[in-house]
Amino acid sequence: MASAEDISEQARQAQDVCQVVDAIPTLAWSARSDGSADFFSQRWLDYTGLSAEQARDWGWTGALHLDDRNALVDYWRAVLASGQPGEIEGRLRRFDGVYRWFLFRATPSFDNDGRVVEWFGTNTDIEDRKRAELLLAGENLVLEMTAKGNPLESILEVLCRVVEQTASGCYCSIMLIDASGEKIQQTVAPSLPSSYNDRFPGIPVDREGGPCTEAASRKTQVIVPDVASDTQWDRHGWRTAALTHGLKACWSTTILASNGLVLGTFAIYWREPRSPTEQDQQTIEQMTHLAAVAIERKRNEAALQESEERFRLIVDTIPGFVCTLSAKGEVELLNRQLLEYFGKTAEELKNWAASDAVHPDDLPRVIDAWSRSVESGQPYVHEFRQRRADGVYRWFQSRALPARDTAGRIAGWYMLLTDIDDRKRAEGELERAFDEIAKSEAELRTIIDAIPQLIIAIGADGQSLYANQAVLEYTGRTKEEVRSEGFREVFHPGDSERLRDERTAGLSRGVPFEYERRVLRRDGQYRWFLIQCNPLRDEPGKIIRWYATGTDIDDRKQAEERTRQENFALREQIDQVFMFEEIVGSSPALKTVLSSIVKVAPTGSTVLITGETGTGKELIARAIHKGSERAGQPFITVNCAAIPSSLIASELFGHEKGAFTGALQRRQGRFELAHSGTIFLDEIGELPAETQIALLRVLQERQFERVGGSRAISTDVRIISATNRDLAAAIASGAFRSDLFYRLNVFPIDVPPLRQRKEDIPMLVEYFVKRYAEKAGKEINKIDKHTLKLCQSYRWPGNIRELQNIIERSVILCTGDTLWIDEAWLSTQEAPRLESSGPLTQNVQNYEKGLIEAALAESRGKVAGPNGAAAKLGIPRSTLDLKIKQLNIKKPTVR
Repeated sequence: MASAEDISEQARQAQDVCQVVDAIPTLAWSARSDGSADFFSQRWLDYTGLSAEQARDWGWTGALHLDDRNALVDYWRAVLASGQPGEIEGRLRRFDGVYRWFLFRATPSFDNDGRVVEWFGTNTDIEDRKRAELLLAGENLVLEMTAKGNPLESILEVLCRVVEQTASGCYCSIMLIDASGEKIQQTVAPSLPSSYNDRFPGIPVDREGGPCTEAASRKTQVIVPDVASDTQWDRHGWRTAALTHGLKACWSTTILASNGLVLGTFAIYWREPRSPTEQDQQTIEQMTHLAAVAIERKRNEAALQESEERFRLIVDTIPGFVCTLSAKGEVELLNRQLLEYFGKTAEELKNWAASDAVHPDDLPRVIDAWSRSVESGQPYVHEFRQRRADGVYRWFQSRALPARDTAGRIAGWYMLLTDIDDRKRAEGELERAFDEIAKSEAELRTIIDAIPQLIIAIGADGQSLYANQAVLEYTGRTKEEVRSEGFREVFHPGDSERLRDERTAGLSRGVPFEYERRVLRRDGQYRWFLIQCNPLRDEPGKIIRWYATGTDIDDRKQAEERTRQENFALREQIDQVFMFEEIVGSSPALKTVLSSIVKVAPTGSTVLITGETGTGKELIARAIHKGSERAGQPFITVNCAAIPSSLIASELFGHEKGAFTGALQRRQGRFELAHSGTIFLDEIGELPAETQIALLRVLQERQFERVGGSRAISTDVRIISATNRDLAAAIASGAFRSDLFYRLNVFPIDVPPLRQRKEDIPMLVEYFVKRYAEKAGKEINKIDKHTLKLCQSYRWPGNIRELQNIIERSVILCTGDTLWIDEAWLSTQEAPRLESSGPLTQNVQNYEKGLIEAALAESRGKVAGPNGAAAKLGIPRSTLDLKIKQLNIKKPTVR
């Protein structure tokens, strides 16, 4: 990064360059590569009277003469297209509105790649030259017309047209001498006011300086004075005797006035009857030509000297090393900075090939390269070491461009030397760093090639760049084939189609990801690989490539497939044989239930299961799900009594973020989770009225809305509900909707209580003994006969759940191989029958309260845990806590 001093120095140098350019007498400008102007010297702006803003881009064309504008712009565009220097003549308007002729020159500047980056140009005033050319052409035409004897009026007309074209910025006169040669017969001044015309008729011609006979022997004499003005024309005299001999003659000259203006003065001598001889005519033409040539040569010499001085000033002030060379490549001019830097004279540097200016190791190739450029005429660019004044060699870049004349021939060379020593040192350091990197990379590749896993380097665009030896050996491909598009053929087409979006998404996320796909082995067999992709980032964090590692998992995939097939077959067998695995018994009442399950399971009908608490209604629901086409889909259970009425809708249907206090994010409900499967609504009779309406809509339209949402969500779910309440009584009391009941009661199944299945009790006892003995790690082979009789005689108000809890307790307390049950456990379990002494709801609450208090007493006040009251009653702890609170039950205190 440049320091403040560097920036200040660059600004100072730029200001110096601008001052130098403004000091050049010519009009200078520069343009961008597209031809739009971006700089004008102050002299250019002062001359045209335009501001920098007005002239910038293409605004400068407004200063061109209207007749020249299109031609100049077309030529400028042609030069831009060619990229070669160009020049053209045209008229440019001065600030006072006067147009003068200028030579427009443009030279391109190139970058290191040979592209044009800037154009530099000058506008040189050639008004004097153009006038001289027009005057000379007029002279020749008038002489030709005079020799042919054209009338005087025609000659004057031609002269007037010539003078009109050359009179811009000066004044000219056409004077006609009378027949005696003594007086001015007529004066015509086209470039002056009309009052000037015929101002001098009758004025005698000043003959002072010699009699007419002085030149009589020489026939004709033309005098070209050095200085003249419109008031001094009669002081020089007409030193010729041509008129006295009857010579028709035309005399003209171009005169430089003291103020630098060009004055064109014409005098016509016309006399009858004698016509000029051929010798007279030749003399007139010869003298006229010599006069014009002398004046033009003098002007050119002055302009050349001035141009050389300006060029020397520009070259010496350029903050760089510049020199010019001849067409043969010999040094001609070196700027001051170059001489001071190298500490040598111009003569020493002109003979650079024989001096120590160039490093001896570089000298032969420099000479060879420069010679070839001079011979071919092509631009020269070369880098070599040159000796500084203190003897230190530093690297320089030499750039030379040929300068061509109007005919396209090389007239010389312009050379610029640029110090690149710091850049070369940096390149050397960079090259050494690259060598170290290449060495490290080679070592790393050797290590990678030794890894048995497949490793591939992938570009940021997903194209393979490199593969280790394991990939080449496995696929049988070469390194070149790995980098080609054909390498994709080693991947199974089915996997490529399946993984296209996943792989693209993984690459776009920029984080590690993995996937499984099949890769073709060289023997034509596909094997499964786990592909793990990890990104490599540069210092700013941009991903520059990916590394993919492939691990052979074909054996694992084959084993997984075999296991999957075995599991599928086994699952089918289990579903067929153990569809009623947890439903134990063979009583006629149970067989009726199982028969109903077999009939309704394959259908999609809604099922309502009724029965006392603890009869196994959830097992019946699971058996229906297993026997249906939805067996492979979710089975979601919801205990409607265990969820507060304020949250039941959110639990079933989900809620949107912010739907209520605490809804910090969107949540899916149970119906969404059970999509394509089965939802089991236990204790359906406990649903609040508003939730019953929402459930009715699901049954009717198969749609619902989340709490707080407005979008209808479609669902495909089978509904199985269960209750231990008398729904008919609930409908009669208004606690349950009749239309919902009819929708739920499509296929009712009533599960009988255990007291109606006494023949199933021995089988259930054996089942539970075996189950809990294995769990406790005990050997129980016998069941006490008195225990079986006791179990069969007991009414089991808690049904199977109560039997299950009693057996578990007995197994825990059993110390031998025979199971027994304490009769006291059963006598305390059966609550006394209550006589109907009030409304149904009150009787139900009293019954529930009695059961809960008994369970709490048995568990010594413990609610949770395997031996808690909730487990004994077969309900969730949250439900029991709610019931205790609602029924105002006090837990017993245990010391």
